[in-house]
Amino acid sequence: MRLGLFGINLHAAAVDPTVAVAVAVAAENAGWESVWTGEHYVVPDPPLPGSPIEPDLAVLDPFLTLGLVAGATRTLRLGTGVTVVPVHPAALLAKHAASLDRISGGRFLFGVGVGYLEPEFRALGVPLADRGSRTDVALDVLATLWAGGATRINGADVRAEPGPLRPGGPPLHVGGESSAALRRAVRRGDGWYGWQMSPDAAAAAVQALAALSHERTAPLEISVTPDAGRRLDPPTVAAYAAAGVDRLIVVPPRRTWWDADALTDFAEQTPARLLS
Repeated sequence: MRLGLFGINLHAAAVDPTVAVAVAVAAENAGWESVWTGEHYVVPDPPLPGSPIEPDLAVLDPFLTLGLVAGATRTLRLGTGVTVVPVHPAALLAKHAASLDRISGGRFLFGVGVGYLEPEFRALGVPLADRGSRTDVALDVLATLWAGGATRINGADVRAEPGPLRPGGPPLHVGGESSAALRRAVRRGDGWYGWQMSPDAAAAAVQALAALSHERTAPLEISVTPDAGRRLDPPTVAAYAAAGVDRLIVVPPRRTWWDADALTDFAEQTPARLLS
């Protein structure tokens, strides 16, 4: 089982970016495979009913944060969990992702999704409707730009150099549990990312993905963040592995979010505890 640490751009790590660097270095030294960002540029205030996003959420731009972390680490992989594709101009997103892939020496894992917070979309001047189809169009633009050479975007003949370090671009990890998200992962992704899932729910998602994957030649990498409040210990990790999960992307306990020392301790101690 590979372990990813979620929230490298949130809370204490957002208010003081040196905390993000310290936690990432500790994570690399302790054996974490990756660190992951969240993405919100604005959040609703007052919050939406049922939304876990609090109005005072502290969050840094994911690409800037991972670029900072890339310079302080050597082997740690760097993931967006997830980039809300339809709120970004596609050509600009292609440049951000390609730049981070090069800055990190090919360590970038590009988590993508369609988003759900209507007030955030509205504040950014982007409609929520048809966000799935617009995500697919944007991913086509990214692939075309990354292939090199001239291409036409919005009536303009353009190109974007340099492309990503890896041919075809950084691996796409498609987030979401809807049938459309599962199909997108199978059709376009290198991996799939499920948020706050039990081992049983993860197993059901893996089975659903397998049923859609009859035309794939490469296996789909499965990443899951455990459901909130679940105790993480070696038997639980084994249960996720038995469900078909390749990577657990772990959210630190709430009590550590605003405590730099506690976050660093969590990064230092967790791999040995979970993988023993």
